[in-house]
Amino acid sequence: MAYYQSKPAAGRHFLQIPGPTNVPDRVLRAMDNPTMDHRGPDFGRFGKQLLDKLRAVFKTEQPVVIYPASGTGAWEAALCNTLSPGDRVLMCETGWFAHLWREMAERLSLQAEFIQTDWRRGADAPGIEARLREDRNHEIKAVAVVHNETSTGCTSRIAEVRKAIDAAGHPALLLVDTISSLGSIDYRHDEWGVDVTVAGSQKGLMLPPGLSFNAISEKALKASETAKLPRSFWDWKPMLAANATGYFPYTPATNLLYGLDAAVDMLLEEGLESVFARHDRFAEATRRAVRAWGLEIQCEEPRHYSSSLTAVRVPEGHSANALRATILEKFNMSLGNGLGQLNDRVFRIGHLGDFGPLSLIGTLGGVEMGLAAAGVPHKPGGVQAAMGYLNGNA
Repeated sequence: MAYYQSKPAAGRHFLQIPGPTNVPDRVLRAMDNPTMDHRGPDFGRFGKQLLDKLRAVFKTEQPVVIYPASGTGAWEAALCNTLSPGDRVLMCETGWFAHLWREMAERLSLQAEFIQTDWRRGADAPGIEARLREDRNHEIKAVAVVHNETSTGCTSRIAEVRKAIDAAGHPALLLVDTISSLGSIDYRHDEWGVDVTVAGSQKGLMLPPGLSFNAISEKALKASETAKLPRSFWDWKPMLAANATGYFPYTPATNLLYGLDAAVDMLLEEGLESVFARHDRFAEATRRAVRAWGLEIQCEEPRHYSSSLTAVRVPEGHSANALRATILEKFNMSLGNGLGQLNDRVFRIGHLGDFGPLSLIGTLGGVEMGLAAAGVPHKPGGVQAAMGYLNGNA
């Protein structure tokens, strides 16, 4: 068989985790092309045009570099290209992935300072401003924020974080993780004054895992000239030098780049604003379903609701993991598990990427049937509430 599946099931598997997401046929077909010579003239032309149009997805005129890695690699590239051992980095504990980025910073000999939250809202912009105002000696060299926290379904307001840094009159770099938001939620690298944007291929970009990205400001490039953290594979300098003519300093993931080219075309053809509106609409329909079921959304602050995913809390005394297992067993659908302190407390519905209205209704139908099958207390009618909203009858 084409892939490992423990139990044969009729129909397609519903992969509704918040990434990796379903890969469109158009992207799969693009990846199915023969691998070309990555040192030949055709690749140079292909690479140059791909790197040029990729900037539109980040909404930047600055360079974007591509690594054959997961988003974790792009985290490391962002830190090691801009900082030196012992530098202080200010972070917000918005969830599990912010926690992991902090752990990486500490392993790289950086001093990571956390502004804690309850994992039910986005980054605390006023708290960032207050801490930066205290830092009169400018010991904090960077502020690192997860735009969309995949573990909680909370989206931070990056424009407000930028305003907080500016209001404090602080020169810290702004590093932003968009791994589960790029291509799904409005994001503006240049307009919001972001210095390094981190991204991955397997979510809103609709690709398999395997590519990661850094969009780089002029300020970040200048910082890289004096940064002293060790770097070789992640070094921007040889990457940018080779990218100027469409090439890479080492063997690129050629067939994934074919897929990326097709995925970027799909996003730009639909129009980024239409892509974002589609995600917003499906996210609101999902939240209406959750409320109709009488369940609780993990994100407590409506202005921080995510359009990529919705994390749903199960009632006390019930297991989110048991619910997910029931849904997988009975209905062949995968939902995201709770991470860190949310393990067994939430399940996560991914509604991002190559995702249409019938995909959403099928997903919510599977959840509603699963709630009943697993004996989780709820009210019926969540799918109907979502359909009413999508039909304009809410």
